[in-house]
Amino acid sequence: MRHDFQTRSGRRLGVVSHHHGRRDLVIYDPDDPDSSRDSIALTAEESDALSELLGAPHIVEKLADISSAFAGLVGEQIAILPDSPFAGRPLGDTQARTRTGASIVAVVRDQIVHASPRPDFRFEAGDIVVVVGTPENTASVAALLHSG
Repeated sequence: MRHDFQTRSGRRLGVVSHHHGRRDLVIYDPDDPDSSRDSIALTAEESDALSELLGAPHIVEKLADISSAFAGLVGEQIAILPDSPFAGRPLGDTQARTRTGASIVAVVRDQIVHASPRPDFRFEAGDIVVVVGTPENTASVAALLHSG
Protein backbone atom coordinates (compact mmCIF):
# COMPACT_ATOMS: atom_id res chain seq x y z
CA MET A 1 0.00 0.00 0.00
CA ARG A 2 1.32 3.46 -0.86
CA HIS A 3 0.56 6.74 0.89
CA ASP A 4 1.82 10.01 -0.59
CA PHE A 5 1.61 13.61 0.51
CA GLN A 6 2.93 16.96 -0.57
CA THR A 7 4.80 19.22 1.82
CA ARG A 8 4.00 22.89 2.12
CA SER A 9 7.14 23.63 0.11
CA GLY A 10 5.83 21.47 -2.76
CA ARG A 11 7.97 18.34 -2.26
CA ARG A 12 6.27 14.96 -2.55
CA LEU A 13 7.00 12.19 -0.05
CA GLY A 14 5.53 8.75 0.26
CA VAL A 15 5.52 5.57 2.31
CA VAL A 16 5.12 2.15 0.71
CA SER A 17 3.99 -0.53 3.22
CA HIS A 18 4.79 -4.13 2.35
CA HIS A 19 2.86 -7.13 3.73
CA HIS A 20 5.85 -8.48 5.66
CA GLY A 21 6.33 -5.26 7.65
CA ARG A 22 9.01 -3.43 5.66
CA ARG A 23 8.24 0.12 4.66
CA ASP A 24 9.96 2.28 2.07
CA LEU A 25 10.23 6.01 2.61
CA VAL A 26 10.08 7.53 -0.88
CA ILE A 27 11.32 10.99 -1.87
CA TYR A 28 9.95 11.97 -5.26
CA ASP A 29 11.88 13.90 -7.88
CA PRO A 30 10.72 17.54 -7.83
CA ASP A 31 11.05 17.74 -11.62
CA ASP A 32 9.13 14.50 -12.26
CA PRO A 33 6.56 13.75 -9.54
CA ASP A 34 6.03 10.23 -10.94
CA SER A 35 9.68 9.32 -10.42
CA SER A 36 11.42 8.81 -7.09
CA ARG A 37 14.68 10.56 -6.35
CA ASP A 38 15.47 8.27 -3.43
CA SER A 39 13.96 5.41 -1.47
CA ILE A 40 14.94 4.25 2.01
CA ALA A 41 13.92 0.75 3.15
CA LEU A 42 12.87 0.65 6.82
CA THR A 43 12.22 -2.39 9.00
CA ALA A 44 9.06 -2.45 11.12
CA GLU A 45 11.14 -1.38 14.14
CA GLU A 46 12.74 1.49 12.23
CA SER A 47 9.30 2.60 11.01
CA ASP A 48 8.04 2.60 14.60
CA ALA A 49 11.06 4.64 15.73
CA LEU A 50 10.54 7.18 12.95
CA SER A 51 6.83 7.54 13.70
CA GLU A 52 7.63 8.04 17.40
CA LEU A 53 10.18 10.73 16.54
CA LEU A 54 7.72 12.51 14.28
CA GLY A 55 4.64 12.06 16.44
CA ALA A 56 5.85 12.13 20.04
CA PRO A 57 5.28 15.85 20.70
CA HIS A 58 1.70 15.65 19.42
CA ILE A 59 0.33 12.47 21.02
CA VAL A 60 -0.42 13.97 24.44
CA GLU A 61 -2.03 17.02 22.75
CA LYS A 62 -4.19 14.71 20.63
CA LEU A 63 -5.28 12.75 23.70
CA ALA A 64 -6.45 15.98 25.31
CA ASP A 65 -8.41 16.80 22.14
CA ILE A 66 -9.94 13.31 22.10
CA SER A 67 -10.98 13.63 25.73
CA SER A 68 -12.84 16.87 25.10
CA ALA A 69 -14.35 15.65 21.82
CA PHE A 70 -15.88 12.51 23.31
CA ALA A 71 -18.01 13.24 26.34
CA GLY A 72 -17.46 10.73 29.11
CA LEU A 73 -14.00 9.67 27.93
CA VAL A 74 -10.88 10.72 29.76
CA GLY A 75 -7.19 10.28 29.23
CA GLU A 76 -5.19 9.40 32.32
CA GLN A 77 -1.46 9.10 32.94
CA ILE A 78 -0.55 6.34 35.38
CA ALA A 79 2.97 5.75 36.66
CA ILE A 80 4.44 2.26 36.91
CA LEU A 81 5.83 2.31 40.44
CA PRO A 82 8.86 0.22 41.44
CA ASP A 83 6.62 -2.09 43.50
CA SER A 84 4.03 -2.51 40.73
CA PRO A 85 3.31 -6.17 40.04
CA PHE A 86 3.72 -5.32 36.34
CA ALA A 87 7.17 -3.67 36.49
CA GLY A 88 9.34 -5.81 34.21
CA ARG A 89 6.36 -7.65 32.74
CA PRO A 90 4.69 -7.35 29.34
CA LEU A 91 1.60 -5.21 28.80
CA GLY A 92 -0.36 -8.30 27.69
CA ASP A 93 -0.07 -9.77 31.20
CA THR A 94 -2.29 -6.97 32.51
CA GLN A 95 -5.25 -7.91 30.32
CA ALA A 96 -6.24 -4.29 31.01
CA ARG A 97 -8.71 -3.92 28.13
CA THR A 98 -10.51 -7.18 28.95
CA ARG A 99 -10.49 -6.60 32.71
CA THR A 100 -11.37 -2.89 32.77
CA GLY A 101 -12.72 -1.79 29.37
CA ALA A 102 -10.10 0.98 29.13
CA SER A 103 -7.36 1.12 26.49
CA ILE A 104 -3.64 1.62 27.02
CA VAL A 105 -2.79 3.88 24.07
CA ALA A 106 0.80 4.87 24.83
CA VAL A 107 3.68 4.49 27.26
CA VAL A 108 6.10 7.35 27.94
CA ARG A 109 9.61 6.25 28.94
CA ASP A 110 12.53 8.65 29.26
CA GLN A 111 10.54 11.32 27.37
CA ILE A 112 9.99 8.95 24.43
CA VAL A 113 6.38 8.13 23.56
CA HIS A 114 5.73 4.51 22.61
CA ALA A 115 2.39 4.84 20.82
CA SER A 116 0.05 1.86 20.58
CA PRO A 117 2.33 -0.50 22.48
CA ARG A 118 1.95 -4.16 21.58
CA PRO A 119 1.15 -6.89 24.12
CA ASP A 120 4.85 -7.87 24.32
CA PHE A 121 5.91 -4.31 25.35
CA ARG A 122 7.61 -4.67 28.77
CA PHE A 123 6.84 -2.11 31.44
CA GLU A 124 9.66 -0.61 33.50
CA ALA A 125 9.43 1.22 36.80
CA GLY A 126 9.03 4.91 36.02
CA ASP A 127 7.03 4.38 32.82
CA ILE A 128 3.97 6.60 32.40
CA VAL A 129 1.06 4.63 30.97
CA VAL A 130 -1.48 6.67 28.98
CA VAL A 131 -4.97 5.19 29.30
CA VAL A 132 -8.24 6.22 27.60
CA GLY A 133 -11.66 5.22 28.89
CA THR A 134 -14.35 6.33 31.27
CA PRO A 135 -13.26 7.74 34.63
CA GLU A 136 -14.26 4.45 36.27
CA ASN A 137 -12.39 2.31 33.71
CA THR A 138 -9.20 4.35 33.93
CA ALA A 139 -9.34 4.23 37.74
CA SER A 140 -9.60 0.45 37.44
CA VAL A 141 -6.45 0.38 35.28
CA ALA A 142 -4.63 2.49 37.91
CA ALA A 143 -5.67 0.06 40.63
CA LEU A 144 -4.63 -2.88 38.46
CA LEU A 145 -1.18 -1.44 37.67
CA HIS A 146 -0.56 -0.47 41.28
CA SER A 147 -1.73 -3.61 43.06
CA GLY A 148 -2.41 -6.30 40.44
